[in-house]
Order: sequence, then C-alpha cells, then structure tokens
Amino acid sequence: MNRLFGSAPKAPKPTLNSAITNIDGRISSFDVKIASLNAELGAYQSKMAKMREGPGKSALKSKALKVLQRRKQYESQRDQLQSQVWNMEQAQTMQDNLAGVMTTVDAMKTTQKELKKQYGKVDLDKIERMQDEMADLMDVGNEINETLSRGYEVPDDVDEAELDAELELLGAEMEMEGGIEAGGVPDFMRDEVPDFIDEPPETATKVQEVAR
Repeated sequence: MNRLFGSAPKAPKPTLNSAITNIDGRISSFDVKIASLNAELGAYQSKMAKMREGPGKSALKSKALKVLQRRKQYESQRDQLQSQVWNMEQAQTMQDNLAGVMTTVDAMKTTQKELKKQYGKVDLDKIERMQDEMADLMDVGNEINETLSRGYEVPDDVDEAELDAELELLGAEMEMEGGIEAGGVPDFMRDEVPDFIDEPPETATKVQEVAR
C-alpha cells in the first residue's frame, strides 16, 4: 500500500513549548467547568437556605453533594496538570540555559581560533630584538644629551681654592709690573691677541686722541 499511495507525512515531534501550551488549554477548560459547578452549588445553597427540613431539601442536598464531588475531581485533575506544566517549565528553563551555554562555548572556540591565528603571526624574537635596539638608541640619545649639555666655562674637576690662589697671583703680578695703565690694556694681555681679532686693541693714547 505504501508503494502505491506513499507513506503518510510524519508529524513534527512535540516540543516542551507545544506540550505546555496544550496542557494550559486543558487547565483552562477545567477552570471553566469548576466555575460552572461553583455557580450551580451557589444556586443549590440559596434554595436550601429557604427550604424547611424534609424530603425536598434532602434531595436538593444530595444533588449539591454530587456537584461538590465533581468539582473536587476537576480541581484534583487541574492540580495535576498544573504540576506537569511546572515540571515542563523547569525543564524548558534548563534547556534554554543549556542552549545559552553552548552558544557561549561556540563563541569562545571561535575566539580562541582567531587568537591563535593572530598570535601565530607574531615573532617574539623580532619584538625582543626591536626592544633591545630601542634601548640602545635611548642610551645613545642620553649620551648625546649629556655631551651637548656639558659646560665649557669651568671644568668640573677644578678646585675653587686653586682658582682663588691663581687670581691672587695674577693680581700680585699686575701690581709688580705697574698695574693697569689708565684706560690701557693689562700687561698680561698686551701680547696675547685672539685669532678672531684682526687688529690689536688700541692703546689709551689713541683713544684719547680720537676723543679730542
């Protein structure tokens, strides 16, 4: 038969969400029935409150007890269905959490592959050599700065006491040789003319003649 007419299409497998929806519908139907029985019980109670004791009231009470028994059965079945829904909702929550964990794990695996691919292109030896070269360049730069900032006036190893003694000696020599002439040049500087001066300094006599 299946070869002639083909097999019937397979129904989709039930899921927790579909099962929960189905049971919720059944619980709603029980709620409707229980509400109807409550209304019926209210009517019976209202009638019995107005009746005197007797066969009529006993018969009405018997009907009310049967309705109450049916309501208890419906309530028991509804409670069972609600327990089933609760259990399935817990299972659904666990399934959703597991799906979230699996998604996180997949994302971490993808990230790990990308990191390995990127770090695989990094040459640590090359980076270390570059760091060493940068350190050498920094040392050279520091040496250059120290050289450029070195003072030319007085060496660092010159003693101030020696300078003072030499200055006093020069003063004594100047006094012995007649000192500095008025408006003239000291004796120790007369024969010493720097290379960058084209002509020797003018004497005091020439300066006075120009002033006249």
